Amino acid sequence: MDLGGRTVVVTGGTRGVGAGIARAFARAGAEVLVCARRPPEVPLPGAGFTAVDLRDPAAVRDFFAALPRLDVLVNNVGGAPYRPLAEAEAERHARVIELNLTVPLTASVAAYGHLREARGSVVMIGSVSGGRPSPGTAAYGAAKAGLESLARSMAVEWAPDVRVNTLVVGMVRTERAHLHYGDEDAVAAVARTVPLGRLAEPSDIGRAAVFLASDAAAYISGASLLVHGGGERPAFLDAATANKES
Repeated sequence: MDLGGRTVVVTGGTRGVGAGIARAFARAGAEVLVCARRPPEVPLPGAGFTAVDLRDPAAVRDFFAALPRLDVLVNNVGGAPYRPLAEAEAERHARVIELNLTVPLTASVAAYGHLREARGSVVMIGSVSGGRPSPGTAAYGAAKAGLESLARSMAVEWAPDVRVNTLVVGMVRTERAHLHYGDEDAVAAVARTVPLGRLAEPSDIGRAAVFLASDAAAYISGASLLVHGGGERPAFLDAATANKES
């Protein structure tokens, strides 16, 4: 898919999934600009960087206003630490919701003028956590559920000028996977729970984002594309099998 001549902004695209997305768009020929508070630790060939505090609405508006054009916005910034609800004040959880829901809303609204002029698109980076219980990351799951709803409404309000879609992402093997899943043996054990037998690579998410932003997806808007390797094997099946064997 050739995206030559198009300008793409990836929020929070300095590492992990975001870096994979930035690389994929660069390989597709797009001019890529990554924005985050800190520069990437590893250079991203073909991608520029601008320091922006995405929690600061005024800074976000100034950033997009200064762009000469914009064809694609990828709202990738997000994440959350493991934090059970009762072990922190509500204000801490609200910060997670702000980062994962309010920040993408702020960026999208700030980018709207450029996107409308270019008849461009927005790609939200959602999560399977938005569609299932997420103990320990409940605020994150709630925000990602809200992000999908926001994208569907945005797709209707901004049609036909701007397409808006969501990638619903499953487990991804990044440079920080060990913080979530443990050592290599633990990562392999987790991977066996995925029907396709492995965790996603950031490049898998990047290619899916390029597809949604490309002309190949010209009639796709308001959609949620599952990129999760087939999901998760239902726990009751394993429980039933174990009971039969015993």
